[in-house]
Parts: sequence; C-alpha cells; structure tokens
Amino acid sequence: MTRTIYRSPWRIDLDVRDGVRSPLGGAALAAHVSAALEAAGAPAPASIGLILADDEELARLNAKHMGVNGPTDVLSFPLVPREVFPSRPGRTTTPSAGGPFFALPPGRRLHLGDIVVSVERAIEQAESGRGGHTGDLRWSAADELRLLVTHGVLHVCGWDHADPDEEAAMRALERRLLGPMLRP
Repeated sequence: MTRTIYRSPWRIDLDVRDGVRSPLGGAALAAHVSAALEAAGAPAPASIGLILADDEELARLNAKHMGVNGPTDVLSFPLVPREVFPSRPGRTTTPSAGGPFFALPPGRRLHLGDIVVSVERAIEQAESGRGGHTGDLRWSAADELRLLVTHGVLHVCGWDHADPDEEAAMRALERRLLGPMLRP
C-alpha cells in the first residue's frame, strides 16, 4: 500500500510492502518524520520516502548497497549532499550557502531521499530486549519503529555516527525528538 501524507512543508511518501503490518499508523509515522526533518533543518518544502519492509528486503538491500550479508533494521538513501543541511556539533563540513543545491521547477519539491525500515527486525529487537541502539532496551515495537524512522531521517539529513562527536550529537537529538522513551 502506497500513500502520500502531507505535513506542511513536507510530503511523506509512505510505502508499506505487502504482508507487512506496522505497529504504527501512517499519521504517527509522518509526525515523527516531520519532527526529525524540522529538527535537522531540512530544506523546505521537500519530500521523503518511507518504505516499511521485511527482513528479506533489507537483507537484499544491505548486501547490494552496504556489502553486508543479512538483514539490518534501517537503511537510508540520501539524495542531497550533507552540506545542504545546517551545521551542528561534531560535523566537520560546513553547509553550502543559499539553500538547495539546484533550482527546481515551480511547484516542485526537493526529494531528500528514502528510508527503508524492516518492521520485522523492529518487532524482533523490541521483543527480545535488543532495541534502542544500545541493544539492551526492552520496549514496544512501536517505540522501536519510532526510533528507527527518526534515525533513518537523520541519516538522510546528513547526520552520522561514525565519529564519536557526531554520534553523541545524533544520539542527543534522537533523545530530544523521542523524549523520555530513550534514556541517556
């Protein structure tokens, strides 16, 4: 099932693959996507794709794009250079001046990229107590899915966790966006 959800100034293209049952509805997912885009300083108006899939699809994508065998919980496919987004703690590159890196036709939105989440993996991680990035958090599948969607949006917006300073900044923003459900 594919549907478009508008949360001004964002358009979220939600694609729930056949057989996938999400613990969160489209409106709730769109609210988390919108909040993360806003917090990351994404250029607006813009669109983003959110695909809810299963482990099989994530395993294929993980092997093809990351060179890693087996499923993962979330993959992000940014289409905009990270320099388009505002500076933040831990980031070593500076944003480009003047907003989007190319002109769009009137009435068109910049497509920031796509996020693919394994709902199957989110449920398994939540139920087994391996959620919340630390791998030791037991909470609902809906909470794990909120975290993975937020995390994926931040990656599309140029956030990373390869460097310790960037990771600390990214985790702090996730805690701010997700509130008390994430412990420090």
